[in-house]
Amino acid sequence: MSRVLGLSAGNAGGSSEIVLCTALAAVTGADVEFVRLADLDLTDQGDLDWLWEKLVECDGLIVSTSIMSRTMAASLKLLVDRLLGPNADAAIIEQLVAVRRSGSEPVVPFRVDERVLKPRVAGFLAVGGSLTPQWKTLALPLLHTVTFSMHIAVADQVVFGGAGTPHSILLDDAALERSAQLGRNVAGQLGKAFDDVDYLGEPGLCPMCHLSVVELDGTAVACATCGSRGTLHDGGAIEWTDLTTSVISMAEKRAHAVEIQETATRHRSLAAELEAARAKVTLLTPVSPR
Repeated sequence: MSRVLGLSAGNAGGSSEIVLCTALAAVTGADVEFVRLADLDLTDQGDLDWLWEKLVECDGLIVSTSIMSRTMAASLKLLVDRLLGPNADAAIIEQLVAVRRSGSEPVVPFRVDERVLKPRVAGFLAVGGSLTPQWKTLALPLLHTVTFSMHIAVADQVVFGGAGTPHSILLDDAALERSAQLGRNVAGQLGKAFDDVDYLGEPGLCPMCHLSVVELDGTAVACATCGSRGTLHDGGAIEWTDLTTSVISMAEKRAHAVEIQETATRHRSLAAELEAARAKVTLLTPVSPR
């Protein structure tokens, strides 16, 4: 039986948790688990190891967050920094597995857990109080940091506003139905390979992350969420010319994995120079409340 994991990064019983539970209740054909990040100590290795097992065992992931300062909750940022990144990067793990099978050891020995490489599908829910879009702009882009390293395909994503008082998302029937649809959309994609997952959410400009936050340098365009590149044409149309630069793509992940190992190899050959330079640096003693 497939497993769908729901991660709540909001207050217990709050609006973001309500939409998550609504989405999970709509999942059929899979076992469902619900984890509230506030119940964990994400600085404790035991809790991190427990959560890691939940992540690598699941086939589907639905993440819900309250919107804080235009972006996602701090618990998700801490989860990304403490648990994901290179240690959960599908291309790095793919590379390290190949290195070890050849009888060598990698220069940078990240965690090697082959379970990361199985296909997974995800959905994102973000809930804010504001009705105006500028107060919600960075929520979905930052949520992609939860999934891109493990190469989890995002099937659906949605942001809600107007829920600025406790439980007030319950007044929005359309938001609750949309949350249930997200749960059904994720469940319907379980077991598919990354490239076979259909994106079922609202369309955005970028064909990789399906969001619309972009960087402009003259007419050169880069997706601010994932790094796809393109050209801006008259009338605001974007021609996407290079999707391999997206951090969502395995091509970019593999290039990044090679870069990490090559940089570490180069630095290792300069170990004596680095130690000599370090000896000349005067580090300050930090102040502390304790």
